[in-house]
Amino acid sequence: MLSHEAEEILETLWINFEEKKCRTYSIEQLGDEKKEEALKELADSGSALITSKNEISLTEKGREEGRNVVRRHRLAERLLVDVLNVKEDQINETACEFEHIIHKGIDNKICALLGHPRSCPHGYPIPRGECCRRKEKEARAVSPLSELSPGQTGNVAYIQTSDSKTLQKITALGVLPGMNIRLLQNFPAFLFETGNSQFAIDEEIAKDIFVRIMGD
Repeated sequence: MLSHEAEEILETLWINFEEKKCRTYSIEQLGDEKKEEALKELADSGSALITSKNEISLTEKGREEGRNVVRRHRLAERLLVDVLNVKEDQINETACEFEHIIHKGIDNKICALLGHPRSCPHGYPIPRGECCRRKEKEARAVSPLSELSPGQTGNVAYIQTSDSKTLQKITALGVLPGMNIRLLQNFPAFLFETGNSQFAIDEEIAKDIFVRIMGD
C-alpha cells in the first residue's frame, strides 16, 4: 500500500496529465523537497518513471492508481458536503485526509449511497467506478420504489437525489444500498418494510430510492 505522500503525488500527476493534458511534469513543480522518499516509493513500485532530466511520468499502473485516488477524493468531498454539511472552507483539507482511509470497495459503497454523482462540489468530474458501470448495465432491472406494486420485494440499488436533506431523511430510516426492501402499500403513503421495521414516506422521497427488483 502506498504512503499518503505518494498518493498525493499520484493525484497531482493524474490531474495534470489526464485533465490538464500536460505533456511533461518536473520534480521541481511539486515544490517540496520532502517528497523525495515518496517519489522513490512510486518509482520502486512501478507507478512512475523519473528521467535524468527530473521529469516524471506515470506508468499504466500509476495512471490507474492516480485515477482511483482522485475518485476517492472527489467522492469524499461530495459526502462531506451532501451528507455531513461540512463548511466549504474545510472541504478540501478534510477530503485530503479522508481519501486515504477509504479502502477499495468502500468508495463504491459511498458512490452508491450518493447516487453515483457525476461531479464533485467544485464541478470537476468524478471518475466512474465499477459500481457506476454496473448500475448502467442493470438499469432495466432497477426501478424507483414509487413504481413498485404492493408486495414487490428487492434490494436497494442506490439513492438518487441532489437534495442533502432528502438524503439525510432516507439514510436516517436505515435505507442503504444492498438492504432488502418490500413495498407494503402505495396509498395514501408509501409504506415499506426493511429489516424488522416499517416506514411511511411520501411519493417524492419514494422516487429517490431505486430498488433492484427480485424475481417472482
